[in-house]
Amino acid sequence: MKRTALALALAASAACDNNPADPEPPKPDPNCAQITAPAVLGLGCVPERFTAEVAVNGRWAYTTTWGQRGPNRVPGNAVKVWEVSRTIPALADSVIVAGATTIGDVQVSDDGKLLVVATERRPGSIVVFDLANPGRPREISRFTSTNTDPGVHTAEIARVNGKLYGFLSVDPGPGAPARLVVVDLSNPASPREVFSREMGDPFIHDVFVRDGILFTALWNGGMTIWDIGGGGRGGSPENAVELGNVKTVGGAVHNVWWLHTAGSRRFALIGEEQAGTIGSFSAGDIHVVDVSDFTTPREVAFYTVPGAGTHNFSVDEASGTLYAAYYNGGVRALDVRGDLSACDPSARAADGRCELRKAGREVGRALDVPTGGLNFYIWGVQHVGPHVYASDMLNGLWKLDAAAIRR
Repeated sequence: MKRTALALALAASAACDNNPADPEPPKPDPNCAQITAPAVLGLGCVPERFTAEVAVNGRWAYTTTWGQRGPNRVPGNAVKVWEVSRTIPALADSVIVAGATTIGDVQVSDDGKLLVVATERRPGSIVVFDLANPGRPREISRFTSTNTDPGVHTAEIARVNGKLYGFLSVDPGPGAPARLVVVDLSNPASPREVFSREMGDPFIHDVFVRDGILFTALWNGGMTIWDIGGGGRGGSPENAVELGNVKTVGGAVHNVWWLHTAGSRRFALIGEEQAGTIGSFSAGDIHVVDVSDFTTPREVAFYTVPGAGTHNFSVDEASGTLYAAYYNGGVRALDVRGDLSACDPSARAADGRCELRKAGREVGRALDVPTGGLNFYIWGVQHVGPHVYASDMLNGLWKLDAAAIRR
């Protein structure tokens, strides 16, 4: 753990804040372009950096930044803090993370107490923030080890048997293959590494954890399923036990969501990320895998958008709606209720998989065409109540009307 000058500055700032509830929301940026488009409520502008992931907790949202932007090569080392109770997201804070050039991933713990961001490049770390005042995150620890070098690409935080863990997908580097590192976060001021294993071909990009089952996105190595406390094989976060693997069509397994709808836990949704150009082009499908038997998962369906590729997604499981970030294809909404492996012969591909678009599963879209002089390149989405929040690499944070997306 390192206590940086940034942490000390944030602590001093928090000490001067005698009203952590922040009853007066900050005002939206008056210079932020307002776009009239289907489903759009408002935009919080970020013109100086590429916006990356989004995490929403109550009336607060957190977006990260990625890479370097513009002729001055402004680094992606800022966490933007937004007050989102109004229609237009209003910037409340911008926290600079020392020593990072990219902090693409961000997540809030299930109890709303912690914010965790992943940092790249070398040395690679996760930074843990206290959200006692959610509008002013305060750094409380930073975890790095030889196993997080050269960078932590994503960090999923999840509770297993009541204990909070971080699941870190570590980049490959010279002479070092990609790996998964698991960190015990039960004492967030002092994270502790409890597991490390090489995996991924050539990357491990992301994970999904639910009910003591771990899904790892291993790029061309497919998706592997592990027992870490819920699979009946004696696994734990400290000793993951492999259950099964599937290699989806096209490879490039990027992210996973194990779907729980109407009592069914049969399907996992997989995002595929192929090559792209920021602002103009992307490629990669959503794949549906039947995981009713963890030992023999099999792909049964897919969704494709010509000329665009998916990145991250969020599911409103109550309504059975998947909201997918599709880079230059905007936000896409799919009906994921019922049997996703069943379709008419006209919607079935030659290899037997159902093509969800032809099966009528696409139920809406937003930010999918240039509007008001703006192009869109949507990195991430999060569904919260009646809204969908979309992080746009080019423009910032969009607040969307979920019902208006679904046509």
